[in-house]
Amino acid sequence: MNGFKFMRRVGKLQDGQTATGESGVEQVSNAASDTKVFHQATGARKVRRSWILASAGLVLLATFLIGAEKKYVGANTVAYYRVMVQGQEIGNLNEEAQLDKLFEEKRQAYQAKYPGAVMVLQTEGISTESEKAYKPEIDSAATLKKLDGLLKAYAVGVQLMVDGKAVGVVKDQETANAVLQGVKNYYTPQTKASKGANLKKTAASSSAIASAKAVDKVESTKIREAVTIVPIKADPNKVLDVAEAIKAFTEGEEEPLLYTVEEGDTISGIAKRFNITQAEVFRNNPGAKELALQIGDELQLKVAQPDVTVVTVEQVTEQVVTEPEVIVRKSDLLPAGKRKVVRAGQTGLKEMQYRLTKENGLVVQEEWLGQTVVKDSLPEVVYSGTKVVGEGTGMFAWPVTGAVTSSSFGERWGRVHKGVDLVSGNRTIMAADAGTVSFAGVQSGYGNVVIINHLNGYETYYGHMSSISVSVGQRLEQGAKVGIMGSTGRSTGTHLHFEIRKNGTAINPMKYLK
Repeated sequence: MNGFKFMRRVGKLQDGQTATGESGVEQVSNAASDTKVFHQATGARKVRRSWILASAGLVLLATFLIGAEKKYVGANTVAYYRVMVQGQEIGNLNEEAQLDKLFEEKRQAYQAKYPGAVMVLQTEGISTESEKAYKPEIDSAATLKKLDGLLKAYAVGVQLMVDGKAVGVVKDQETANAVLQGVKNYYTPQTKASKGANLKKTAASSSAIASAKAVDKVESTKIREAVTIVPIKADPNKVLDVAEAIKAFTEGEEEPLLYTVEEGDTISGIAKRFNITQAEVFRNNPGAKELALQIGDELQLKVAQPDVTVVTVEQVTEQVVTEPEVIVRKSDLLPAGKRKVVRAGQTGLKEMQYRLTKENGLVVQEEWLGQTVVKDSLPEVVYSGTKVVGEGTGMFAWPVTGAVTSSSFGERWGRVHKGVDLVSGNRTIMAADAGTVSFAGVQSGYGNVVIINHLNGYETYYGHMSSISVSVGQRLEQGAKVGIMGSTGRSTGTHLHFEIRKNGTAINPMKYLK
């Protein structure tokens, strides 16, 4: 009660009023009450101070814990890369360099698998996105394995086109150039200089021709068709090396071919020319017969036809043994028709020069350029009895003046030619030697033809004439007019087909013509 009052008084005094005590005791009591109130106030202040300090400590502790947590989370926040394929995530990687390493390893693997091609890895549509996360689950191995299965590669190459048709793919322009040169070389023969061979300038025996034609010079080699080279992305399994590409160009694909029989053709020669068997020719042409084959007949063939035509122009030389000239001297000591050799002759040797045009190795045009005598023949001297008109001397003159040979004698380039083809500005045909006309008319293949029997085992044939000037049984001197050059029968142009036959067998006229 007193305390309450004291507090109130204190409150009043605090308001500026004067306190008057009733007794000293009461004043002492009031002093004690004041002391008690003072101590209570001081204790409250201490509690408040402790509470403030505790709160501050809690704040500091919380701040410390939050900072520690942030440091922990920061320490465990990892940067990684999301791998995207065509916009779809397929996995993640620890480092972007892992992707580059996979690309290089995969490219090298494809290059090792296809060493003949230039390989390029297809990485279009593959990208990465950088991310950060707290303790993310990253499985680089699984991602790389999955991506490895998706990676493909293609070969950088060039497509060889022939007249717009794709023939083959090679790795680059340099290889393509090597292929085209190789195709040309395939059909271009070696020259004598490249072979290091020299023709022997000696006479051979009279029973054989010295040698086959040897190439002196290749004037030109070209591919007829238009060949283009186009860069492409290719299947590496279809990229060809040089040898494979040359084979593709030169072999071609088997296709039907209608072949027209020409002069000198035989079944065996046709088969050899197209690299097929005679059995194949007969199988595709049941009615064909070797001995009944006629100029102009058509044969159904199935042959490999290359995609390109390599045209070569070559100069060639052929050595031909020349027969000796026969010098006949009349003698009244011998019966009519009797002959006696008083000096044996010796053969000579000459070189024939030709220009050949070939298509893929097959002769399509032959031009005689001239001849060079290597060794003169030694004439044979013969005594003969009384001369009989119509009997030959065994010496043969050119049947036309100023003659040029357009096709030579014998089996050459897959054909058999029983004589020589002659062209000249002077179309008059003359008897090559004295003799008797045994045939004058038309024969299959020869057209208008005259056959002269020289009554000494020799016969001469004159074919493709436009007109005939003699008749059967007529006796002719050497140089007598036989007819006019033409292009009758199976002929490709105006010329004379001239043959010399001995005892029924065709022989090379170039051995006898002087």
